[in-house]
Amino acid sequence: MQLYSAGKMQGKGVNIIPIFKRPDSLDGSMVGDQGFDPFGFSGWVNMKFCREAELKHGRVAMLAFVGIMVESAGITFPGVTKVFGASTNIFEIHNKAVEVGAMGQILLWVGVFEMLAGYPGMTQTMEGGARAPGDFGFDPLGLGKGDKLARKQLSEITNGRLAMLAVSGIVHHTIITGKGPLG
Repeated sequence: MQLYSAGKMQGKGVNIIPIFKRPDSLDGSMVGDQGFDPFGFSGWVNMKFCREAELKHGRVAMLAFVGIMVESAGITFPGVTKVFGASTNIFEIHNKAVEVGAMGQILLWVGVFEMLAGYPGMTQTMEGGARAPGDFGFDPLGLGKGDKLARKQLSEITNGRLAMLAVSGIVHHTIITGKGPLG
């Protein structure tokens, strides 16, 4: 589904790669669906599972990007330099976090969340329930209501895709040059 100007849906029949037939499983009903599937994965993988994974990875990548940029800029919370040191290198910070046990704590709490909310939500989606992929029913500010929801969903999926590429680029840039994203 493509949204333009006032959020009107257009481009349901758009074929992103003109020389390939648009896959039948990508019918344009999902937000951000442009029919891009040159290898035909959508024919043998449940697209709700793929969308759930794409949203989850996109959300994590958006958080990672912000974290990397904040650390690279040298912005820290009080007491952080005492535990992790003053380095702005993402790999040094990661290794120190593993060493002091902070990454283990993150892994524990993310695992608890996945077991309590992620797995049941995914199961409900995969079994044909009414739950949309990525929707955990958590909207305390009411931002998911109204006629602008489709625009916000499109923004989330496209920004998540961009963040996944950006974090990959930053990581590889740091590996190759030894410098962070801000030099």
